[in-house]
Amino acid sequence: VGEMETAPKSGRDVPPKKDKLQTKRRKPRRYWEEETVPTRDGASAGPPCNKKNRELRPQRRKNAHILKKSRISKKPQVPKKPREWKNPESQRSLSGVNPGPGSSPLPRSKAKTRSRLEVAEAEEEETSIKAARSELLLAEEPGFLEGEDGEDTAKICQADIVEAVDIASAAKHFDLNLRQFGPYRLNYSRTGRHLAFGGRRGHVAALDWVTKKLMCEINVMEAVRDIRFLHSEALLAVAQNRWLHIYDNQGIELHCIRRCDRVTRLEFLPFHFLLATASETGFLTYLDVSVGKIVAALNARAGRLDVMSQNPYNAVIHLGHSNGTVSLWSPAMKEPLAKILCHRGGVRAVAVDSTGTYMATSGLDHQLKIFDLRGTYQPLSTRTLPHGAGHLAFSQRGLLVAGMGDVVNIWAGQGKASPPSLEQPYLTHRLSGPVHGLQFCPFEDVLGVGHSGGITSMLVPGAGEPNFDGLESNPYRSRKQRQEWEVKALLEKVPAELICLDPRALAKVDVISLEQGKKERIERLGYDPEAKAPFQPKPKQKGRSSTASLVKRKRKVMDEEHRDKVRQSLQQQQQRHKEVKAKSTGARPSALDRFVR
Repeated sequence: VGEMETAPKSGRDVPPKKDKLQTKRRKPRRYWEEETVPTRDGASAGPPCNKKNRELRPQRRKNAHILKKSRISKKPQVPKKPREWKNPESQRSLSGVNPGPGSSPLPRSKAKTRSRLEVAEAEEEETSIKAARSELLLAEEPGFLEGEDGEDTAKICQADIVEAVDIASAAKHFDLNLRQFGPYRLNYSRTGRHLAFGGRRGHVAALDWVTKKLMCEINVMEAVRDIRFLHSEALLAVAQNRWLHIYDNQGIELHCIRRCDRVTRLEFLPFHFLLATASETGFLTYLDVSVGKIVAALNARAGRLDVMSQNPYNAVIHLGHSNGTVSLWSPAMKEPLAKILCHRGGVRAVAVDSTGTYMATSGLDHQLKIFDLRGTYQPLSTRTLPHGAGHLAFSQRGLLVAGMGDVVNIWAGQGKASPPSLEQPYLTHRLSGPVHGLQFCPFEDVLGVGHSGGITSMLVPGAGEPNFDGLESNPYRSRKQRQEWEVKALLEKVPAELICLDPRALAKVDVISLEQGKKERIERLGYDPEAKAPFQPKPKQKGRSSTASLVKRKRKVMDEEHRDKVRQSLQQQQQRHKEVKAKSTGARPSALDRFVR
């Protein structure tokens, strides 16, 4: 058993003995070695080239890649994949020559490029579809209030609503007891986040009413008649007893505008940066807050002005007068754009909805009317109130609120585009004092009421717009975002001359003015320059039809035609002068001859 077999010497033709151990320990073939097939003669026949030689290849053992379990490590061993060797001849550049040693970049296949482009196009199309759906399908929905089993919603009080809503909404209902400085006027910022109010006895304050964080609180030691936020919550306009004052959000006085004196009401036009003021002297003044200049000062010729509202759709100011009329004003016109006879007595309050379609008015005749502003200016509905409404306001969703003494009534319609129905009130609330100011909070179901006892914040389901434009009015914007928005708004400021009744008319051609300008031009020149077709020179050869030569020939013909027309007009004038001179010599001279042309 123990004798070892020795290899045969080279020269002797002795076939090697076959043994199982030798077969198992055979050296594996390397990639640089050619596979040989043993023949009967013991010589190698070369690499197999035909399909018939596949049967002569040595078959790979089934357990060639199965490794034994290690006694030291118990981790499962993954069999290593055989290394793939690339053909160096296939690694060439696009020009067909290998640039140097190392791996050269392989050109991408056209099929792969096409598939990647198709995938990118599909992703882009899907992204655009999702963006369009996100614009149309807004996340929030407007709220509403419904009674159980036909219950009248006007009988539901604020305490019941506060108990039914969540904690965050219930915190929006509060009362500020400020009886010693009342009555109060209030105003919300455009984002609906900040509240400013001013009392008749000089108390002025501004706060973030959501977090109840006080921004500033001062006493101007003078009667405050109205208060308004400007383009942002950083500036505040206060109509005091004598003049108009501008404050910042820290309560520091920035400006005192003495040209606006005895101001009773304030309105701010956000897209035009105009502050409109109505005074006791009967003047309507427009102040451009971006440059600090007065754009227009219009005399309404109707006595004291204490009823004013703006149309958010076209920025037209509505003024109520003591003779029962409502006049519509623009800074581009010295006369009112329209006058509407609304009541038999004086007008007490005016309000216009956010779409600019409906106008609500109340007068001394105790009537509440809703007018259609789409060219007809006819009343759509009328209701007689027991005490008359002293203050009116529209919400973003079309709800109408009226303040009658210490009672607040709210009417709702079928939707945002429909007028409110005056038959049955939607909500009713009684306050601790007479109402002095009303305004709905933007993007919130909240109504702010200023009265003689302070400030009351009411919950009105379905009043505010649930979705806001983050680029236009973002309640959660930071200081940096507000500054960037101010710069953008100043660049997009609309000139005051473009305020008119129909903003869509700005995109149309004014045919009447165009024809009038054409007539004036003909009278000034003495001929119609557009009557004859322009001269078109004929093309010439040998380089004489260049652009410079064509322009020169056109100008020469135009100058000749102009000389002929001027010569004819001069001859006509001389002939008329001769006729006039002949008539004057024949007749007796008169003192009126000096007026003869």
